[in-house]
Amino acid sequence: MNLGQPLGSVIQGSLTEGLEVRLHPDISVEDMRVGKFLVVQGMRSRFFCMLTDVALGTANQRIIANPPSWEDTFLREVLGGSGTYGTINLSPMLMFTPENNESYSATNGKSVNPFVPSATGLASFQPQTSTTMELLPVKTIPSHFSQVYEASEDDFRRVFGWEDDPQRKNFSIGKPLDMDVPVCIDLNRFVERSNGVFGKSGTGKSFLTRLLLAGVIRKSAAVNLIFDMHSEYGWEAVAEGKNVNTVKGLKQLFPSQVEVYTLDPESTKRRGVRDAQELYLSYDQIDVEDIKLCSRDLGLSDAALDNANILFSEFGKTWIIQLLNMTNEEIEMFCDEKRGHKGSIMALQRKLLRMDSLKYIRAACPQNYIDKILQCLEAGKNVVIEFGSQSNMLSYMLVTNMITKRIHEKYVKKADKFLQSKNPCDRPMPLMITIEEAHRFLDPAIVQSTIFGTIARELRKYFVTLLVVDQRPSGIDNEVMSQIGTRITALLNDEKDIDAIFTGVSGGGGLRSVLAKLDSKQQALILGHAVPMPVVVRTRPYDSTFYAEIGDTAWEEKPDAEVFAAAELAKADLGF
Repeated sequence: MNLGQPLGSVIQGSLTEGLEVRLHPDISVEDMRVGKFLVVQGMRSRFFCMLTDVALGTANQRIIANPPSWEDTFLREVLGGSGTYGTINLSPMLMFTPENNESYSATNGKSVNPFVPSATGLASFQPQTSTTMELLPVKTIPSHFSQVYEASEDDFRRVFGWEDDPQRKNFSIGKPLDMDVPVCIDLNRFVERSNGVFGKSGTGKSFLTRLLLAGVIRKSAAVNLIFDMHSEYGWEAVAEGKNVNTVKGLKQLFPSQVEVYTLDPESTKRRGVRDAQELYLSYDQIDVEDIKLCSRDLGLSDAALDNANILFSEFGKTWIIQLLNMTNEEIEMFCDEKRGHKGSIMALQRKLLRMDSLKYIRAACPQNYIDKILQCLEAGKNVVIEFGSQSNMLSYMLVTNMITKRIHEKYVKKADKFLQSKNPCDRPMPLMITIEEAHRFLDPAIVQSTIFGTIARELRKYFVTLLVVDQRPSGIDNEVMSQIGTRITALLNDEKDIDAIFTGVSGGGGLRSVLAKLDSKQQALILGHAVPMPVVVRTRPYDSTFYAEIGDTAWEEKPDAEVFAAAELAKADLGF
């Protein structure tokens, strides 16, 4: 196989620190960009590497002490490649060693290519499927002067697969920085564990999340419950850029597979969302644990929460309604009988009165809306819950926790039934719950008491995982971060946030510079369970081309003029 022009030679390195490569004289150091995917051809193995650093070197310190003038192009060209040169650092991620019949070593001990001639006379990879490719973790390094090459399309297909692989649910998330080759993630492995989308504000986290969700829905890898705090995933969202336009949400792409529930029906109607269902919650569905999660937003003290437990023990599910209807005399009598603290209970009553202003809270509901959502999920329909004008942090913390906790309880029972029966028909379809502002739920101070911390630590034991979207990963508990399976990270500047991304990741030191050098738009570092090795991608555009490739084939949006013209023709045919 023609591997192309070699870029440089390995001159030194180690398994832990990576490889140092000296570029050949005809290779410009300016063509070497951090995050680039390169391969090193060893004597017996082929190493897949990521470029983590670029540097300049000189053969003699006198050159630095007396550099040639800028006008002296002849001297600069003479020194280039000999007296001065470029170096790059590579971090080996995977290695491929062929079988004996494809050995790299010839009988004379020289290195040969592990490829066989094709009918055209050129060599190529032996055809392999995703099940026969054996990519191994790096346990050794190539020898001195091994040659470094640009990664080819075959290399990318060997490592990341291809989207139409019949044996895997691969989804193209983007392309390499300098090639037109899809980089795929394995969605089956993606939904096995909790995952994260991280990046500072304005780097396109919502677009990345929408891409991933669309892929999971199209490939039927899992059913999704999406808490849409800013109304960006359901019907449509505002596109970033100078021009004011919108992009399609999941309901437009998959009208038969997505249901939208709203906590603010008026806002939903104003935005033109079609077929949205109203969602209400009642006081008798709120327990003390739900209130505890919102204690910071409500301004509740520990003493108030202790007295809430006393009220719950006395009144059960109606404890909030009973408390809100109590007079000062009734509170005083209750405290005398049950050893409560009058000041704490009165403070609790005042703080909980804030919940009366929430549009979706009722004293009692004619039906259980959480059960309706669960029925949709069990039927394989994806659910988007829009908050509309109720996107304050109190509502977000309360609603997400209430709904998730009860759905998780149902999934635990379903999982236990499946483990007992071993009947494939009883196996629950994996559920992925998407939450934004994840550090609010997974903060070290409260993570042990929230359902989201439980789900993140349990992995997929009960077939429920999280997709957390956050701009401050440093605010997430370290134990939870270490359990995040796949991390898709846009640009981050804060050192604490960058450190958090590599929590529990071996060899993450070399990737720090890669993450810090990403562009602010449409670039992301992907590492973890769903990809064989870390990779930097230009994320897939979320545009009309993507709609045509990913959306329901039965769904085709037509211009309003065409729709109205068709309606007028239909009326004429009917004699109206």
